[in-house]
Amino acid sequence: MKTYTPRPRDIERRWYLIDASGAVLGRLASEVAAILRGKHKPIFAPHMDTGDHVVVVNASGVRLTGGKEEKKVAHRHSGYPGGLTETKYSRLLAKRPAYVVEKAVRGMLPKNSLGRAMRSKLKVYAGPEHPHGAQSPQPLSLGEVPKWSGLPKPQPAAPTGPQPKAPASRPAAKPAPAAPAAKRTAAKRTTPKTIAKATTAKGTTAKRTTAKATTTKRTTATAASGAKPAGKKAPAKKAPVRRKKKEE
Repeated sequence: MKTYTPRPRDIERRWYLIDASGAVLGRLASEVAAILRGKHKPIFAPHMDTGDHVVVVNASGVRLTGGKEEKKVAHRHSGYPGGLTETKYSRLLAKRPAYVVEKAVRGMLPKNSLGRAMRSKLKVYAGPEHPHGAQSPQPLSLGEVPKWSGLPKPQPAAPTGPQPKAPASRPAAKPAPAAPAAKRTAAKRTTPKTIAKATTAKGTTAKRTTAKATTTKRTTATAASGAKPAGKKAPAKKAPVRRKKKEE
C-alpha cells in the first residue's frame, strides 16, 4: 500500500471563529494550533500546511490557572548586552491580550518556514469585532472538532490536446459579378499651345535626322577614296641637326 501525500488541489481552506472569553490560555492555544496545522483532517501530513484559518475574538477574556498571572513571566531581548526584559503576564493581559494568545499558539507550531506559514492564518482580536465578515467564518466552540466533508470535488480541466475538427460545410454559391461599367474616355482638348509644341518637336526631330545623314555620307566617301578622315593633323617631322666637325 502506498503512502498518501496530500496535493495542493486536495487542500481546502476554511474559516472558523472562536470566542476566547473565559477560556484557559493553554487549552485555547492547543486547539487553535491543531486547526492551523490541519490535524483535524484525515489528509494531515506533518511536512505540509493543510490547516484552516482561525479568527479568535475576545482575547482580553483569557485566564490563567494556578496563580500564573504573577508567576509566569514573558522574556524579551533587544539584542544588545544587558537588553533582557521581563514582563509578568498580569501586565501583558491588561495591555496586550492579543499578543498573549499569539505567543502561546506560536510556541505550539513548528519553528521553521512551515510554522510561519501556519501562523499567518491566525487572526486575534481583543474585542468581539473583527473585519473578516466577507469570509463568513463558522463559529466553533472549544473542544469541538470541525466536520470533515471529504476532498473538494475536482473541477473539469480544460482540454489541452488537439480537438476534433467540425465537418466542413460547403461554401455558399457566390453571386455572379456585375458587368463592368463602360469607361468614359474624355476627349483631349486641342489648344494653340499644344499645336505649337507639336510643331516644334517635329522640327527638332527632322534636324537631327538630316545631321545624321550628312555624317554617314562623309564617312562613306572617305572610306571609298582611302584618304584619312579629316581630323587632327599629323605632326611635321623635324630635320636632323648636323654637328660641325672640330677643326684640327
